[in-house]
Amino acid sequence: MKGIKRLKKVGDYHKLANLAAPQHPLISLVDYTDVRYPEDIKELTWTQDYYTIGLKRNVAYKFFYGQQSYDFDEGLMTFVAPNQVMRLSSNPNIKKPPTGWLLLIHPDFLWNSALADHMEHYDFFGYAVNEALFLSEKEENMMIDILKNIQREYQSNIDKFSQKIIISQIELLLNYAERFYERQFITRKIANHGILEKLESLLKDYFNNEDLVDKGLPSVQLVADYLNLSPNYLSSLLKSLTGMSTQNHIHAKLIDKAKEQLSTTALSISEIAYNLGFEQPASFSKLFKNKTDMSPIDFRKRFH
Repeated sequence: MKGIKRLKKVGDYHKLANLAAPQHPLISLVDYTDVRYPEDIKELTWTQDYYTIGLKRNVAYKFFYGQQSYDFDEGLMTFVAPNQVMRLSSNPNIKKPPTGWLLLIHPDFLWNSALADHMEHYDFFGYAVNEALFLSEKEENMMIDILKNIQREYQSNIDKFSQKIIISQIELLLNYAERFYERQFITRKIANHGILEKLESLLKDYFNNEDLVDKGLPSVQLVADYLNLSPNYLSSLLKSLTGMSTQNHIHAKLIDKAKEQLSTTALSISEIAYNLGFEQPASFSKLFKNKTDMSPIDFRKRFH
């Protein structure tokens, strides 16, 4: 398999890993002993539209994250956000069978919850952190218990409490991870991912700015100027690293903010469009449907 593969749904990973279809379309806990990548895969680069939290050992692949290698080999727990780029290549040095767990969470599962807005505040989901989280045996067992609690809940009969209970367990898992990373960073250096990290930081700050309505949408030229690169060079570089152009990265962040406002506020579609820097609400609705396969109104109906 060559080029950059995009995994849009949780089910797409299940197909890639030769797993049965997920029991829930937006969240899944995978037993890594069951993962079977196609035998012809020697190297694979992909981006995904969902969060991945991994807790695993003895994986027969070397992983690379963003522009640098990810400290997977000795580490244990890893965190990848949507639209980030991962690459794996076969690692013949690993002889033991792989073990562990992989939690896949589509962002749509989190909308209309406080955690949806807070996810970006967990720094270990960003390119600034390219090392795995090291855990003691006691900490590892604690994390596995939480992962299995999440699995038991979505495998049970779904009711009006299910999402809230699962999200509270996810938040508990992330808060423990934040505590353990804080301890780890005291003695381990955090690597810098250069352009990808700067781009992520720029777009995050831009779309969180309250005067976005006056500034309008960020242009490719503005982003390129901030990174001290030409627009063409930046887009070519990003495509080679992530499979997405500069404009695609801007739109991805925009859609995230739109989903947040659609699911957590009572603002009209027009108000949201203006808040996000659109001069015409119709342009916003057209872009949203193009990127999500549903209109803003239809997306909102899922939460109200």
